[in-house]
This record gives sequence, C-alpha cells and structure tokens, in this order.
Amino acid sequence: MRIVFAGTPKFAVESLAILHKSDHEIIAVYCQPDRPKGRGKVLTACPVKLYAEQHNLLVIQPEDFSNKQNQKEFASLNPDVMVVAAYGQILPINTLQTPKFGCINIHASLLPRWRGAAPIERAILSGDKETGISIMQMNEGLDTGDVLLTQKHLISNNETSQSLTESLSSIGAELILETLDRLNELPAIPQNNDDATYAKKISKVEAQIDWSQSAENISLMIRAFNPRPIAKTNAKAKQFEKKVIRIIEAETVQYESSKTPGTIVELGKGICYVATGNGILNLIKVQLTGKNKVSIKDFNNAYQLIKLN
Repeated sequence: MRIVFAGTPKFAVESLAILHKSDHEIIAVYCQPDRPKGRGKVLTACPVKLYAEQHNLLVIQPEDFSNKQNQKEFASLNPDVMVVAAYGQILPINTLQTPKFGCINIHASLLPRWRGAAPIERAILSGDKETGISIMQMNEGLDTGDVLLTQKHLISNNETSQSLTESLSSIGAELILETLDRLNELPAIPQNNDDATYAKKISKVEAQIDWSQSAENISLMIRAFNPRPIAKTNAKAKQFEKKVIRIIEAETVQYESSKTPGTIVELGKGICYVATGNGILNLIKVQLTGKNKVSIKDFNNAYQLIKLN
C-alpha cells in the first residue's frame, strides 16, 4: 500500500518506523516546518523529520496544508492512504477524500473520551485509570470519525505524560500496522457523541499549583505536566524571599496536619512535607528556574524551604 505519513513529535516516530520496515511503501512524510528552539532560537527539525531524512524518505513541510497548491501537490502523490499521528495541522476535506482509503488517525485515547489536542495529559489530570489508542477513519470533525481498532492501556499510579506517551506510541505503532494489513475486513464503528469529552490544549497558566487543592489533585497535576509545561509554584526559603520552583516529582503521604496550604510541615533527609487543602504532599524532585533538576534533599541542603504559594 502506498502511504503518505503525517506526524511531527516523538510520539509519531515509532509508527513511521514500523510502517517503513513493513511491506507497505512510504511515498512521502509530512511534518511541521522547522521551528526555533532553545535559548538560541535555532531552527530545529522535529523528530519525524529526523527519522525520515535518516532513511532517505521524501519530506514535505507545508506551513499551511489548506493552501490549494499544497493540496495539489498532495494529490499528485497518488496515495492509497494517509496515516496521521499528531501532525499538528487540520486537514481540509479535499485532502481527507484524496487517498483511496482516506486518512487514518492514530489517536492517544479511547474515543470518544478525550477528543482533541492533549488526550494524554487530560487523562492523567482527571485521574483516569485507563486510556489507550484508537485508530480512527478521519472526517471533518475533531476526532469524530469511525473507529477501526482500539487497545486499552492501564494508567499506573506513578504514570507521567512522558512515560504514558512512550507506552501509547508503541501500542499505536503495532495497531496502525494491524489496521492497514486488515483494512478490508475491519468494521468502522461510529462513535457515541453523547459520551464525548474534549482534551483542550494545555496552557502554561494551568501549571501554576494551587495549594488549596487536595494533595491527590496536585499529584495528578505534577504527573500530567511532566515533561511539559512542568508544574510550578512560588517559593520562600531562608536563602531567598520569592523564587519560582518547578515540581518534577512528588507523592501523597499519610500525615496529619492542620497547617495552612503551602506550609512546609516537615523537612528532613529526603522529605519535604507540604500542607494542601486536603492531605500532605511530599516533594521528591524539584528545579529552581535556570538550574538543574535535583532531589529535594540536595535542594534543601542549599535552600531551606519555608512556604510555597
């Protein structure tokens, strides 16, 4: 089968790789244009482009896929199918209808739950116990197409967005290959729109910790926002009045305290208990802005925390 692949982040690379190594033919790879990255704002290629170039695959990076010339170029490739995995652009209806078997999306949730841009983060943030991959026939709606295959995946108690992304990437790769190999026999199952939830894009504002929330909710937030945008809080220590620190890792603990949320209730070797609106959170790994990530023990050897807000 002649495949055009469209994807941008690391999540999509494993799917591209498994299709590239299969009996199918990758005739072109679409990804987002190179973007400035880092403090030096150096133009940087995305993970999908790096893989494609390493394997001498044709790379196409339109700034706007809806441009008529870009759609014409796509049609000239004469693909049997387009496989989409976190591409980052909305595909126009003409594009969806061009391939013989249409466009098929690898979506990181069990649709119709968590349609949209951030299904992995929203699943963790909401305390979901399971998620998975849905292989979906794309239509004009936002992740509203018929589902061809799904596979469930349990969310562990210490799961972060990074670890969950890696797991779902592997599942998605296996599932898309199975889908293409069985495309003529798979039933297309319509989604129940009444059960739909939407995973809106994560904003940096959401990463500010509100210590009046419960320890459980803050813990979910820290896991959901790792590796980005990273949960953060204002901090006061003996060595400084106010600085921003990022909370990389934390855990809920059984500990009784009636102190004001954000107060450090116990500080010792390897522990830093913080009062919340309900329960206690123990900080494990943190990062001061502009510094490296360190254990709470090393952090408190340099700065003794007093209050978070």
